[in-house]
Amino acid sequence: MKRYQILLFATLIIGTLSYAGQKEIKTETASSIIKIDPETIEILRKINSASAYEVPDLGLRQDTIYAKTAQDVEPFRHVKPFKEHFLLQMEYTGPGRAKPEPEDIETVKIGFIGPIMSTVSVATGGKSHEEPLGIKMLQGARLAIEQTNAKGGYLKRSIPFELVISNDNGLWGASGNEIVKLAYKNKVWAILGTIDGANSHIAIRVALKAEIVMMNSGDTDPTFIETNIPWVFRCISDDRQQSYLLVDYIYRKLGLKKVGIIRASNRYGRFGVREISDGSRRLGYPVILEMAYNLGIDDFSLQLERLKEANLDAIVHWGDAPEGAMILNQMRVMGMEHPYFACDRCLLDEFAEIAGENAEGVICTSPWNPDSKSKRYTQFCEAFKKRFGEEPETFATHAYDGMNMLIWAVQVAGLNRAKIRDVLAYRTVPMKGVTGDVILSACLDDVGDVYLAKRENDKWNYYSREDLKIPRGYIPLRDRVNRPLAATR
Repeated sequence: MKRYQILLFATLIIGTLSYAGQKEIKTETASSIIKIDPETIEILRKINSASAYEVPDLGLRQDTIYAKTAQDVEPFRHVKPFKEHFLLQMEYTGPGRAKPEPEDIETVKIGFIGPIMSTVSVATGGKSHEEPLGIKMLQGARLAIEQTNAKGGYLKRSIPFELVISNDNGLWGASGNEIVKLAYKNKVWAILGTIDGANSHIAIRVALKAEIVMMNSGDTDPTFIETNIPWVFRCISDDRQQSYLLVDYIYRKLGLKKVGIIRASNRYGRFGVREISDGSRRLGYPVILEMAYNLGIDDFSLQLERLKEANLDAIVHWGDAPEGAMILNQMRVMGMEHPYFACDRCLLDEFAEIAGENAEGVICTSPWNPDSKSKRYTQFCEAFKKRFGEEPETFATHAYDGMNMLIWAVQVAGLNRAKIRDVLAYRTVPMKGVTGDVILSACLDDVGDVYLAKRENDKWNYYSREDLKIPRGYIPLRDRVNRPLAATR
């Protein structure tokens, strides 16, 4: 422990010596806040020892399995593919690591982009609907910044962090413009955001050009991380991870065979159910019928009549909480007593309030376990309720974790965007968050534990795969990175 503190102190001093004339850091405060493991210290040593025209040899990570995919739900599992993607870590080879810290700054700016103001546009299908989620995300990010400033802010310079807030209004071009403004006008060092899948894809492509870290805490679209952009991170488990657990529960545990899907007609619904559909087909039980509905409607009789006629064993909903609850209520009125499964966006008080007693027995996917009794989560809940007068939920907690990951990287790497990216990308030790351990894959996606939530006695109870004794498909131990290529013709 003593050696650890000495290394930490030395690292902080080395990072401070180049700023002559700046305020002295409070070393006792720094050593109690910043956690620098030996692995990160070695990463910093390699970065700082390389010249401006060299790419430091940090060692690219390689995964053997993408996203913990079992063999029987793996695409093209019966053939040897020519190339497998998303197993080898992306590398940043630019010169950004050589840029010195600016001397004339009064705050360390971190950007936030999320849907916090209501808008109307063609892209959102009319009136936007994600503002309640975005506001929660903003609250979590704000709390992380405020707590850090209360402990000394950016310790190397004794200056506070500043949250620069932008609204994601649902228009692709506007989302890109907001990233440009944050990166070049506001000169933020990293960005947290956003929720909408389409806008997130646009935002990270602009972040790639601006060479700035983008941490996502709200978009569960599996394709978000499959863009081969080395500046992109995600600290929430995606719909792929959640869907794998749900299909295993439906088919392996419950033994159901005929499943139908009703989903929102937006990108979230369309991409969210892809792994449900693909996993069902690969397990030998293709989805019988998939029905989409337009956002903003309150009559789902057309979709439900067709699902009812299909003689299904169960129905899966993928969309927001209000629509999910209204669909459930209309099902029960129509005499449809099918088991009802839904996505994590239905794990809101609004769903239970609208569905009432019909919510009993509903099962939703969840990227984390809010029943956690960890000290870290309990303290966060107390602080959040004291600050905002309400309980935190998924978007607040994951934004809090994501912002703390960015703050940690800034404290450790200093004010250099490339180094901030490096210490996050090459860290193999899980980050301890209020949502649990954040475990990043080689493609920088969160592959931590996911759960199923069941509505029982007017509350959500959360269960892991182990709790439910759900068998998992076989995951072979094999070298998938260096395996022979398929023959070309």
